[in-house]
Amino acid sequence: MVVDMQKLSDAEVDRIFHALADATRRDIVRRTLVGEASVSRLAEAYAMSFAAVQKHVAVLEGAGLVTKHRSGRERLVRGNPEAIGRAQRLLDEFEQLWRSRIDRLDALLAEDRT
Repeated sequence: MVVDMQKLSDAEVDRIFHALADATRRDIVRRTLVGEASVSRLAEAYAMSFAAVQKHVAVLEGAGLVTKHRSGRERLVRGNPEAIGRAQRLLDEFEQLWRSRIDRLDALLAEDRT
């Protein structure tokens, strides 16, 4: 089985998993999937500077996991469920790949016992 990775480039896959590797960024994704939030509102939830939260949002936006748009004076962030779905499908493909390898290993070990 070859992992298709939903036709994403290696760089895109790297950006997605790099973005999700940080607990704060995962939390921002969770919050923005529930509802749109301004960057300043997000910043209130973390013990870090507004600029640090902006950087986290920029990493997520670069990975396509969130989108950002202006509404008046605010920058609103919204989670991108389609990108989360792509990440889930990637993980599912990796799981299928490893399960098939384990199944083949189990079959080989069973042959050795007989």
